Amino acid sequence: MTSPPRTVPSGTGSRTTATATAGTPAARTGGVLARVRGTGGPRHPGRARRAALPYLLLLPAVLLELLVHLVPMVMGILMSFRSLTQFFIRDWSRAPWTGLDNYELAVDIDRPVGRALLDSFVTTCLFTVLSVALCWLLGTAAAVFTQHSFRGRGLLRALFFIPYALPAYAAVITWAFMFQRDNGLVNHVLHDQLGLGGAEHTFWLIGDNSFWAMLTVSVWKTWPFAFLIVTAALQNIPGDLYEAAALDGAGVWQQIRRITLPSLGAVNQVLVLVLFLWTLNDFNTPFLLFGRAAPEAADLISIHIYQSSFVTWNFGTGSAMSVLLLLFLLLVTAAYLLLTGRGRKDADAR
Repeated sequence: MTSPPRTVPSGTGSRTTATATAGTPAARTGGVLARVRGTGGPRHPGRARRAALPYLLLLPAVLLELLVHLVPMVMGILMSFRSLTQFFIRDWSRAPWTGLDNYELAVDIDRPVGRALLDSFVTTCLFTVLSVALCWLLGTAAAVFTQHSFRGRGLLRALFFIPYALPAYAAVITWAFMFQRDNGLVNHVLHDQLGLGGAEHTFWLIGDNSFWAMLTVSVWKTWPFAFLIVTAALQNIPGDLYEAAALDGAGVWQQIRRITLPSLGAVNQVLVLVLFLWTLNDFNTPFLLFGRAAPEAADLISIHIYQSSFVTWNFGTGSAMSVLLLLFLLLVTAAYLLLTGRGRKDADAR
């Protein structure tokens, strides 16, 4: 049977009626929802301050980011539309407006400027691919080799981290002395001690050999970063997987192929992208090895843009090249993230 509805005496008034209504489950639920949505009463000042605290802590970093990166980027884009030379350095806003002329000059491969930029771009892409591949290969191999505990592992890991711990300027300048033709350590070991390449010492910092010298320095100082990232990622792979695979008869190479590499997929996605961006934008290595004028075989696009801007004093063309490089990096990064993200979704769906 359904119980009859309660009647509220008329003498209690509207206050009693409101109290009885507020005590129902629906009213209590509505009150909770109202408080969750922020409409159940006045907001406390302390709660508002706590909510704003993270944004206040981020404000100095955001301001510095705007000051250090975004403001120069916007100024560089504006400079790329002007004929900015040494005659307008005091007030670059007075430089004549040229529109897209600087961009047309940079991409016109039939003219010397565009042809030189294309050669530099091809050299940079080849250098980046080789450097990233070798850094990833060496870092992964070293991380897998030192994954299991053995005597002296800590010391070996510390030695691996030395190139990454050294300041870039000290490391590259040291290599520049080692690559000297007459009194460098590289020629002394190869020619004088091992007898390789004949008695005539090799020129490492000029000619075609400059590319391989630059690649050696880049890999030497960058691969420990890949080793560090992969070593940290290997700690998250359960050891039970390797034990089960060993019981099933899987060898070392099969374990690496079936367990290690698939488990490192997400980490490798980020690692390769970071190494690609670092290497493609590397300016310290060619500048410290070769100075302001790198050999043609080692003319990376970063040093090429520097020469176009600060050696020939054509800041407008140099800014246009920088903007084109930025667009290329954005395009490659977006395509890489799209392809790798789609590949991971397909793998998860299987």
